[in-house]
Amino acid sequence: MASATVTPAVAWAQRPTIVFVTFNVSDVTNPEIKVEKDSLYFKGTGGADQKTYELTMKFLKEIDPEKTKYIVRPRCVEFALEKLEAGPYWERLLADKTKQHWLKIDFTKWKDEDDSDNEGGAEGGGGGGQGGDLEEMMKNMGGLGGGMGGMGGMPGMGGMGGMPGMGGMGGMPGMGGMGGMGGMGGMPPGMDMSALGGMMGGKPGMDDLEGDSDDEDLPDLE
Repeated sequence: MASATVTPAVAWAQRPTIVFVTFNVSDVTNPEIKVEKDSLYFKGTGGADQKTYELTMKFLKEIDPEKTKYIVRPRCVEFALEKLEAGPYWERLLADKTKQHWLKIDFTKWKDEDDSDNEGGAEGGGGGGQGGDLEEMMKNMGGLGGGMGGMGGMPGMGGMGGMPGMGGMGGMPGMGGMGGMGGMGGMPPGMDMSALGGMMGGKPGMDDLEGDSDDEDLPDLE
């Protein structure tokens, strides 16, 4: 089955401290990657035909494997390899001087050595846009240090909780004292009206009241 592997198309570029290597294979999942100080091994299945791509590259100079970053994108797999020694540009990517048909220059990332130095101080101007893209790419490859955690400071707004002091308005229930008016109900519901009459002066006897009522009731009915 080893004979079924295919060599992927590779593009590369460099900066004073970084070497970019891009494997142009789409839809790769779980690629096998081994990075050593002077080589890079890649194996993955992808592309429209889901073929197995495999390649080992021997570099012209050494890199720092511990600082290697890479990202698997829908259409390719990109690597950012940090040079062990920053300095002059490499004459070529591979130790072998033979020109490889599968290896090309990545002009989207490439900068001439002089241009890189000049734009280093001009990134704030119009000519440093590509430098900004480089920084953004490096962040996506693993530079996400969780800086967004700073947003956690927003809980300080919790100080607004002091507003519950308005609860002092609860004193208003004191108005309930008006309920004392209910004392008017102290008048016995069964109080005899004749007793009220007695309080006004004359205290007629029960006989007189009954006699009067007998004498007066009959004629009234007639």
